[in-house]
Amino acid sequence: MKWEYKSLNELGFVGRGKSRHRPRNAEHLYGGIYPFIQTGDIQKANFYIKEYSHTYSEEGLAQSKLWKEGTMVISIVGANTAETAILGFDACFPDSVIGFIPFENISDVRYIKYNLECLKVHLKGISEGTARENLSLEKLLSVKLPTPPFATQGKIASILSAYDDLIENNLKRIKLLEEAVEIVYKGEFNFFKPSNGVNKLPEDWKVHRADEIFRINIGKTPPREQDEWFNDVDSGVKWVSIKDINNSTVYMLNTSETVTENAVNKFNMNVAKIDTVILSFKLTVGKVAITTEEMVTNEAIAHFNIDDESRMISEYIYFYLKNFPYDSLGSTSSIGTAINSKIVKAMPVLLPPKSVIQEFGQKAKPSFQMIKTLLKQNSKLREARDILLPKLINGQIAVY
Repeated sequence: MKWEYKSLNELGFVGRGKSRHRPRNAEHLYGGIYPFIQTGDIQKANFYIKEYSHTYSEEGLAQSKLWKEGTMVISIVGANTAETAILGFDACFPDSVIGFIPFENISDVRYIKYNLECLKVHLKGISEGTARENLSLEKLLSVKLPTPPFATQGKIASILSAYDDLIENNLKRIKLLEEAVEIVYKGEFNFFKPSNGVNKLPEDWKVHRADEIFRINIGKTPPREQDEWFNDVDSGVKWVSIKDINNSTVYMLNTSETVTENAVNKFNMNVAKIDTVILSFKLTVGKVAITTEEMVTNEAIAHFNIDDESRMISEYIYFYLKNFPYDSLGSTSSIGTAINSKIVKAMPVLLPPKSVIQEFGQKAKPSFQMIKTLLKQNSKLREARDILLPKLINGQIAVY
């Protein structure tokens, strides 16, 4: 049977989010019981949006709309243009997001999401490229999707979602493993308050500047106008951006871009070796990850290089930096101000005795190794799914 090609509005209800009169300082709109989803939440989601960091009050809801669980959301702004996810709960979202609700027995929302995954490059290509709205609703509706019968959509979605279900289960395990180790960390080290000038320390415990314990290097970005430094297939060193570190889970496994080895050498870029903790200190302050191979970063990310592993381990400094009160260092906020590299190097770091560090390492390292293993499994699952995805969506593989 030959498949039809249909636009989104032939397959379901399509509408733009609402956020009229939503200045950032309008505190009365926030802090209520209604989840408020933003483009970053869509980017971070694996398939379904299960978490959120902002909520609307009754006043916020009054100038917005509550979309039902199962709605597919599509980001149309900036770096997150054409990212999609499915709401795991009722939620509001702004006008930088488009919602899709499938018509009953006409379209399977999971199949439509996978369809748009195949079209992501095309959707980015037709985006308008303005500062505020990259992908208009009109242009989105101009795209035609291959649409098999409803039952076939469900079968295709079930095949592909088996991969995403495994990925989601691994992510849950990773979260539990990290939380378990963090409980141990807080039980042993949370008595120290970096923002407090007076801390009573046990014998042999000390506080040092960060650059007295670590070799702290800052990343670099090659000239953007010279394409030859980026994304060479044959010679690529993973280059970590703020977007990458925002999307990481404990370890930095994959990056959205690479730079050439020539760029690393020509611009004297600092290379973070394997198991180095990296920290974002501009735009998004306080995001932390651990490298899984030699990597370079942009200039908004600091590398905490460890030279003496008997004195310091990456698992300890990961949690220390993750829990650090960065607002005590300077003018930081959730909307993207920054601290500078001098402040990063001067950060106070609690240095326990070697025996305490090693004992914590014995407790933490098995869980961190399992986290790394699960993340690598997820990377392989995504790779296998992405190979299968276009073949199923385009009908190259028959589904019965």
